[in-house]
Amino acid sequence: MGPLLLGAWDAFLGAAQAADLDRPTRLPGWRAKEVCVHLGVWNDHSALDGLLASAGSGGGGGVPNVAAANDRVALAHRGAPRAEILHALRRHRDAVEAYLETAPLGLDAVPTAGPVGVLPLLSVIVGECYELAVHALDLRDCGAGDPPERLLDAGLAALADVTGALAATHALPGSATLLAPTGGWRFEALDGGWQVERVPRTTTVEGPAVEGEAAAILDASAGRANPVALLARRRLTLSDPTGLLALAPLADVTPNLPGGPILRLAARSLSGAAELVGRLRR
Repeated sequence: MGPLLLGAWDAFLGAAQAADLDRPTRLPGWRAKEVCVHLGVWNDHSALDGLLASAGSGGGGGVPNVAAANDRVALAHRGAPRAEILHALRRHRDAVEAYLETAPLGLDAVPTAGPVGVLPLLSVIVGECYELAVHALDLRDCGAGDPPERLLDAGLAALADVTGALAATHALPGSATLLAPTGGWRFEALDGGWQVERVPRTTTVEGPAVEGEAAAILDASAGRANPVALLARRRLTLSDPTGLLALAPLADVTPNLPGGPILRLAARSLSGAAELVGRLRR
């Protein structure tokens, strides 16, 4: 997962460097500056340090209030100059690299309280790829342009991994494929564990699946776009929608994270769309 994580960070750094940080994003009240500030590592804020502290206590400390933390750091550093903001992003990327290079054997699997609940530490960190991909899409209209495919692909990988980890943690057997024209990812949760595998674009999909452009899948899962509207416009297609409903309970057992990209909306949004399709077919 190391190359995936660092590649996602490098791609996001490129998007941030190209963006006009004073331009508004599609997030109400947030400019590109706020998006980048809350992802940075500052002397008074380091999300990764909090995760490591939780792992050190065996998943203790409680699920972080991400919305409150985001608002606090965005307010504290809203006046930071551009160079300082980009440096804070680089500090986060380098902190992830340092973890990958120096983490003690076995730490990846230690239960850790992250934004969507208690999961293995590595899955929580990999979840950053999803956040980076969604926020890179937020920066499109701020001069950053379309995110590179490798970043969107990393976002799909993180979405698959974290959803699979959540399903395993909450004893919800299930699987799903997230397939874009360039390829995608599949997870399967069973018997308290889960597996994630790369899926080539030539795959014949079997079982529950969501297909479409990577950006459309990510926007739907993050609540940036209405999945039912995307289905109606054929920007998304579903296979075996009934199977996707097995993941619906995740929407009730994972924490609510208003105001940011929320992994739990992947199951909720896609399950809601699947339910509508199921009604239409009856």
